[in-house]
Amino acid sequence: MNQMRTIDLTYGAVFVVLMAIGANITVWFPMLTIPIGGADVPLSLQTFFAVLAGLMLGRKLGSFSMLAYMLVGIAGVPVFAGLSAGPRMFISPTGGFIISFIFVALVTGWIVNHPKQNYSFVRYCSAALLGTAINYIIGVTYMYAASNMWLDVPLSYTLAWSGMIPFLIKDIAFAGLAALFMVRVIKRIPVLSRANLGG
Repeated sequence: MNQMRTIDLTYGAVFVVLMAIGANITVWFPMLTIPIGGADVPLSLQTFFAVLAGLMLGRKLGSFSMLAYMLVGIAGVPVFAGLSAGPRMFISPTGGFIISFIFVALVTGWIVNHPKQNYSFVRYCSAALLGTAINYIIGVTYMYAASNMWLDVPLSYTLAWSGMIPFLIKDIAFAGLAALFMVRVIKRIPVLSRANLGG
């Protein structure tokens, strides 16, 4: 029991670190910024790792690791995008995306925790795509609300979504990669199977 708890905590801590790296990958590797339509789109991996946390760790540990990531950032450790930190991030238009990661891992993990334990690509891909959708529904809605309610920057809901299209395309592709990764890994590492069985 203690050994499994230690393994769980280790996996959770690993995903906190992966989220920090995923948020800031273009800080260390500027060449990963992709020019699209005259704008530079950073290749963030946060949604990918949030989805993977749910698929790999299950709904409980996956969402807990995302909550831990958020609390570490609020406490002042620069783990958010652009090596930023602090509660002020939740005043910004992108604060909703940070909050959404908890629900991404929760729902993604819940789908793959089905009693039948059908570890297929279709199952993982469906869970990953739904998690990605949740990420954008919460994130874009929060962006719209923040811009219009307390930042006093008029922004239509349609315009908010249209600005996210390049990021959404990238994250849909990464959702497929997360599903493919899990199909290849889950049967080779028994600990992951037990983690998912436990939810």
